[in-house]
Amino acid sequence: MIVPEERANLVAQIDAFGLEHLRVLERPLLPLRHHDIRVRVRAASLNYRDLLVALGHHPSHVRDIRLPLVPLSDCAGEVIEIGRAVDRFQLGDRVSCAQMPAWTAGPFKPEQVHSALGGAVDGVLARYFSGHQRGFVKIPEALSLEEAATLPTAALTAWNALFEVADLKPGETVLVQGSGGVSIFALQFALAAGARVFAITGSAAKVGRLERLGAEHVIRYDREPEWSRAVLEVTGGAGVDHVVETGGAGTIDESIKATAIGGSISLVGLLTGAGGRLDMLPILAKTLRIQGVVAGSVEMFERMIGMIEHLGIRPVIDEAFEMQDIAAALAYLKSGRHLGKVIIKV
Repeated sequence: MIVPEERANLVAQIDAFGLEHLRVLERPLLPLRHHDIRVRVRAASLNYRDLLVALGHHPSHVRDIRLPLVPLSDCAGEVIEIGRAVDRFQLGDRVSCAQMPAWTAGPFKPEQVHSALGGAVDGVLARYFSGHQRGFVKIPEALSLEEAATLPTAALTAWNALFEVADLKPGETVLVQGSGGVSIFALQFALAAGARVFAITGSAAKVGRLERLGAEHVIRYDREPEWSRAVLEVTGGAGVDHVVETGGAGTIDESIKATAIGGSISLVGLLTGAGGRLDMLPILAKTLRIQGVVAGSVEMFERMIGMIEHLGIRPVIDEAFEMQDIAAALAYLKSGRHLGKVIIKV
């Protein structure tokens, strides 16, 4: 057992909603329960959900959020202490945590959301983070801890959308929206599976970067608001087999138009809102499948890790901040200037 010398834990904390109410302080370091492990956190990563939580705007969790709250759900580090009943990990193991530790396997159940880190319960932006061993996975030696910290939400959501829900096959076509973490992981995973990938973006500066990552065609939605027409054109009128839908209300109509007959749309985000009316006729006429996707189980996480390790996929990190600059990091995420993941070094 490698017990930390200090008995206090340095954590980031949301005292009230608003980025100006984030601060770094010390909390007591609590003893481990029998099945818990303690991790020396080396890096954490941001998701759009974290911004919504900090601002008090998260629609599904805001009733459950109790302040003060330690933010963020994604981290990676080394195991430094284990409870007496721990049998899955050893001291020194490099691990990452699941966003919803209670979702270990099987289909998603609504009550599992109450274990969501950095929302329903304290998150991971701290020097030390502890939890039940069932909520952690070992990470590949080929990945740095900073890279591994990007996986629990964005990568797992993309994996779930493409392979657990959609069952992506080689030669099929995928559309990703924007350049956030989920979209970039979806692009990387789809290419690794032998699919063709198309992307939409509102930034001229990101077109070349998306193409260098492997996007076959990048459409500027700021120039072509009805961008589904461009998707149909570059696919010979067929449309794409799978859409990873991060926009929500403002993009779903165009996604439906851009999807091929029998295709699927994985709704993973609501960046443009959740309200609005939906035309049901094309969904019926094209026999489309639309399914919501929220991260994934620990079991899915382990399957995804296996593919990442086998194929040598490396996460795309856009910018790194220090823990005391968490407010600035969230403001940068809000600006939308990033491509890939924004991380926090601890």
